Amino acid sequence: MMQFLPPWMRSGRVITGLVIVAIIAICALFAPQIAPQDPNEQDLVATLLPPVWVSGGDAAHILGTDSLGRDILSRLIYGARVAMLVAFFASLGAMLLGSVLAYIAGYFGGRIDSIISRAVDVWMSFPPVVLSLILMVGLGVGLRNVILAIIVVDWTRFCRVLRSEVMVVARRDYVAAARLVGFSHWRTITREIVPATLPLLITLVSLEMGIAVIVEAILSFVGMSVSAQTPAWGQMIADTRQFIYDNPWNLLFPILAVFFAVFGFNMLGDGLRRTLDVRVTATQRV
Repeated sequence: MMQFLPPWMRSGRVITGLVIVAIIAICALFAPQIAPQDPNEQDLVATLLPPVWVSGGDAAHILGTDSLGRDILSRLIYGARVAMLVAFFASLGAMLLGSVLAYIAGYFGGRIDSIISRAVDVWMSFPPVVLSLILMVGLGVGLRNVILAIIVVDWTRFCRVLRSEVMVVARRDYVAAARLVGFSHWRTITREIVPATLPLLITLVSLEMGIAVIVEAILSFVGMSVSAQTPAWGQMIADTRQFIYDNPWNLLFPILAVFFAVFGFNMLGDGLRRTLDVRVTATQRV
């Protein structure tokens, strides 16, 4: 049965990544149906409860409660919504902005390439996290602003990597033949260069999703992401760090959520790179 599947679906890395990402996506889409309780409902009588398998745990709170008596499992499930929204839209926006500039720079070269490359070098000279924090100070708190900040910071990742690939593809014979037969620049890029660079672009998007999850967790940790009423993994880490000695489980679970989300996106990206990139597959066969 495996032989009827496309090559990328036969990769263990891709399957592992897809399973992890699918679980997180299902939690994000069906959070109201899956979460056992309201994530913001407080029970000050049952604060800092440990998980149900630890002595003192309560079956009503499988993973325990935080300092305000809120259910940890429900907050983790609802936190997946923030993580997946940021991962999808921030990666998509950064990809669109960075790839357009990469195709223009790599295809036309010359002064255009020089201007775009210098802009990328200057922009990447700023530490990404620090630049994100500065942007959030100016933009203000909010999920939309978090996505915008990540797009503004991370478009350079796509532009720098993809530009080099576009320059290689633009020098191939079939691209030169397309120009000779009268293809316009737009048609040459969309018909000849984009399909050749699509595997790399897909890989970069999946890897950027993991980066976006980390950046959002950092911003929510310092209180510069979503509002306090919206559960987020970084916010959960910040809320429970002062109770690490009383109940370390509360700190462990959101850290594991961030870890598995990033691990899933990285496994997916690495698996797609190994199966879709012709150069990698050719090297593995040799």
